[in-house]
Amino acid sequence: MRDIHVSAISDAVKKLCMEANWELESDMLRAFDRALTTERSPAGKHVLQILKENAQLAKTKRIPYCQDTGFVVCFVELGQDVHVTGGPLYEAINQGVSQGYKEGYLRASIVRSPFDRVNTGDNTPAVIHLDVVPGAAMKIMVMAKGGGCENRSKYKMLTPAEGVEGVKEWVIECVRTAGPDACPPLILGVGVGGTFEKSAILSKRALFRELGSPNPDPTLDALEKELLDKANRLGIGPQGYGGDTTAFGIHILTYPCHITSLPVAVTIECHAHRHKEVTL
Repeated sequence: MRDIHVSAISDAVKKLCMEANWELESDMLRAFDRALTTERSPAGKHVLQILKENAQLAKTKRIPYCQDTGFVVCFVELGQDVHVTGGPLYEAINQGVSQGYKEGYLRASIVRSPFDRVNTGDNTPAVIHLDVVPGAAMKIMVMAKGGGCENRSKYKMLTPAEGVEGVKEWVIECVRTAGPDACPPLILGVGVGGTFEKSAILSKRALFRELGSPNPDPTLDALEKELLDKANRLGIGPQGYGGDTTAFGIHILTYPCHITSLPVAVTIECHAHRHKEVTL
């Protein structure tokens, strides 16, 4: 059994929240570079260049890449041989979020109730997903999820008869209806299978895969490439100005499902795809 004190967890989450907002991951920067070589629209290319420069400024000046500093979504893989000491795990994570958003001067965007709309003041609470895994380590993955693109995320229960073609049509429809409102170029996380809530969680988890990396399942990898090509043929383009780059990537995760069901969740992420992770 290995002990991990809650102070180490809070400190890690604090740093992840600040760094995620200040510094895009290298996979995102490579996506901008690839798009700049293939984008044919002058307006689209100009937008891509501005977004890349914005990322460089945010990193250099240690300021947020986007004014919407997001809802913190945290996936934790907790080794079954880890003993969290000093307090509750969820409180430690939220303490880290609070410290990160205050010390990093990041906008507080969370309200305590969907009805009274009173801001909590420190961007807590986070949305936390916990998996218990073998081993004696703890992996913490943090995403600062913007509200505009989150509002364009969708779920649909298809019939099994609609099959893979129905899934394709639904995913592309989600991109089409999101249009410029979700701040493209987009990254889509797609969860297929399981139940209502499982597919939604899968769609969020899929976004943590390195952008540009192949899906380990060859069938899903081919499907992702087909969908990405179709999405980019819509012509929405960077920030809706038209062009070849409507999406940077489409990542799919699947899970077994009931014989009567075909649930599909699509989480839409904008060009401010801010995610960081650490293993304790």
